[in-house]
Amino acid sequence: MSTHKSDPSHREAGEALSGRRPSKRLGDGVYNTLLNELLSGAIEPGSRIMIDRLSRTLGVSQSPIREALLRLEAQGLVTKTHLVGYRAAERMSRRQFEELYEMRLLLEPFAANRCAQLAADSQLEELERMTEDMKRESGHDSYASFARQDAAFHEFIAACGGNSLVQDSLSALHGHLHLFRLRFNTQGTNEALREHEQILAALKARNHERAESLMKSHISNSRERLLDAFEDGQSSAAPGPRDEGAGRP
Repeated sequence: MSTHKSDPSHREAGEALSGRRPSKRLGDGVYNTLLNELLSGAIEPGSRIMIDRLSRTLGVSQSPIREALLRLEAQGLVTKTHLVGYRAAERMSRRQFEELYEMRLLLEPFAANRCAQLAADSQLEELERMTEDMKRESGHDSYASFARQDAAFHEFIAACGGNSLVQDSLSALHGHLHLFRLRFNTQGTNEALREHEQILAALKARNHERAESLMKSHISNSRERLLDAFEDGQSSAAPGPRDEGAGRP
């Protein structure tokens, strides 16, 4: 049985999504709504996702919901089982967490190095705007919003580096990560922001070696900040099926 919770925001989403908009924008709206609910925990890890219920709740047909779920499945944020349907991905295990950060340490310093060398001035201005937006959001209660902006910051750096495989890989990794870090303290968020500002300064100075070094330190520090969640027992067990049809992230 789904643990999908009714919320006033669903009605607002339905009103927005049911308007006369191009189909691509409608699909993006449904995708963003589901992504937000996965990140916020409104759709709990391992819970079944009922397409017909979402259709009624959001006030849209099943087609854009299925399209959104396909995108989320490609990112590993939901899983699909034959004759059962979709479920939210389970929480990641300690081993998966460590493997994720090993990959981030391989890819993101390289991406920062490339960005410092190849990014257009307009792209660096966009990164600066994104950093300012995150600073404004950091005092708010919703960590899901900050998490999306943080992912966008890192993925934009990868995009500036011009390697689409690196960019796609990081997008999938960040999706897994944000399902885990649903709760985060303000101090840790502020530390991450300071590190972002240092990385941005190196990028603007076109100092590719410093940008690479700062990104490596930032990813290592991020790992240490989030490791406390495992010590608190939030994700101590390896993920596995809770009942028929549950899947792994």
